[in-house]
Amino acid sequence: MNALFHNYKLTIAYDGTAYCGWQIQPNGVSIQQLIQEKTSILTRVPTSVIGSGRTDAGVHAFGQIAHFHSPELKDLYRFHGSLNALLPPDIRILNVEEVPHTFHARYSATGKTYHYRLHLDRVPDPFKRFYSLHVREKINLDLLKAAALSFLGTHDFTSFANEGHQGSASKDGVRTLARLDVVNEPGGVRLEFTGDGFLYKMVRNIVGTLLEVASGKRLIEDLPNILMAKDRAAAGQAAPPHGLCLVKVDYPRNDS
Repeated sequence: MNALFHNYKLTIAYDGTAYCGWQIQPNGVSIQQLIQEKTSILTRVPTSVIGSGRTDAGVHAFGQIAHFHSPELKDLYRFHGSLNALLPPDIRILNVEEVPHTFHARYSATGKTYHYRLHLDRVPDPFKRFYSLHVREKINLDLLKAAALSFLGTHDFTSFANEGHQGSASKDGVRTLARLDVVNEPGGVRLEFTGDGFLYKMVRNIVGTLLEVASGKRLIEDLPNILMAKDRAAAGQAAPPHGLCLVKVDYPRNDS
């Protein structure tokens, strides 16, 4: 990288409802596109904003991370305020900081945490409709919690990856899921996933399969066989995107 340029890290929150996802696409407005456009206005040079990974249309984030290279920003406080002023209110830059040249939002990441919310009350809450999945059928929470344990540890998650034979999944579908907790909250539960990395739509596909088990449509004993099948058709249907939120991206302490 040109020594005249500096490396800046953005911590970003967004409501993904109105967007085609994080990544720039030809068929809609993306979060990356808007942040990149507004950042370029302020830096006065064409600026590429690189995220820690893509989130799909309708998926939210509270802790998305991105980086960009720019000539020195002498007043980060002012830049931060100006960038938020240019962005729509459903996208907020939570923090801007200069980081070492070695920092890369995607390649430096060591893990991520996602939350998926399930609203279990009989009547849907209109204030949660964009941020949680209303589950209409009766589910067994004890069975849901027991089934979640099947995914902990290191597995080949190809059966839970869309495009499992493309991109990173085609080279290596093995990931380590350190945590999958089912946490009670008003009106429902929150599934908290922490892992060293996630394949495309992996969380949503796991949630969809867990719901099938918890509603009696699939046996809990089938889960090990689904993992071993390495076949997307063996697992359940993906849960809708709007219940999913990227909460945190982890980095080594000396690289962020």
